[in-house]
Amino acid sequence: MAISSFSILKQIGSIKIDEGNEIRFSVDAYKQSRYLSVRKYLKSETYSGPTKAGITLTSEVVIKIAKALATLPEDINSIKDGELGKYARRQGLAIVLRVSSFNTNKGIDIRQWQEDETYTGWTKKGIRLPLEKLAEIKELFRLSAEYFEGNK
Repeated sequence: MAISSFSILKQIGSIKIDEGNEIRFSVDAYKQSRYLSVRKYLKSETYSGPTKAGITLTSEVVIKIAKALATLPEDINSIKDGELGKYARRQGLAIVLRVSSFNTNKGIDIRQWQEDETYTGWTKKGIRLPLEKLAEIKELFRLSAEYFEGNK
């Protein structure tokens, strides 16, 4: 079956952030390509659905991120801020995986980095995952990598 329009192939799982907010992991397809979508979803009285906060990742990047996350210790207090990996998306564009602190909260950032003659820096595409949910994050990336490895 040819993939010609957007479709969700598999719901991998979700992480509940707080009442009304969750981050969903799903394998999506669009124009012959499959990718992992990691996106924040909101549920309120006025709106329920996806937000702009999120990122799509190729199968190759998902597998590399899963391996990088697996190396992190279970004791989140021992994890230091820093870059865990940088993965090329295309010429001038990369996905950066890093641990960072904002105010007093530590998180895992998966964000797009652009570097070309017009702009160098972070783009709006990306997501921040709470470090206290590390075990769930590792498992969702492991399951996602497993899906892509079994469905090449």
